[in-house]
Formats: sequence, structure tokens, C-alpha cells
Amino acid sequence: MNNKVISVDKKSLPLFCPTQKENLFSSHPRVFLDITQTGMVSCPYCGTTYKLK
Repeated sequence: MNNKVISVDKKSLPLFCPTQKENLFSSHPRVFLDITQTGMVSCPYCGTTYKLK
């Protein structure tokens, strides 16, 4: 797991990991994440945390 924290804005919704900005080679499957409830969510595969601005 990693400790990366990425800030996202509402234009980035729906949120998924890995994002289009990340290298998809040898990555995990795309998973959609619900950030709207708490404003923060972590990917269950890689542990990247996303925070809503």
C-alpha cells in the first residue's frame, strides 16, 4: 500500500482509480470510488487516498 494523497475537484467525478494521469502498466483493475459521502476515500487495491477539494 502507498501513502499517496491526491486532491480532486468535482469536475473529476465520477472518481476512479487508477486515474487517467497514472501509468496503467502493471496496475490494478479500474475501480470507481464514492467520495461524495465523506469527502475522502482510499482505493482498496493500492491505498491511494483521494480528498475532495
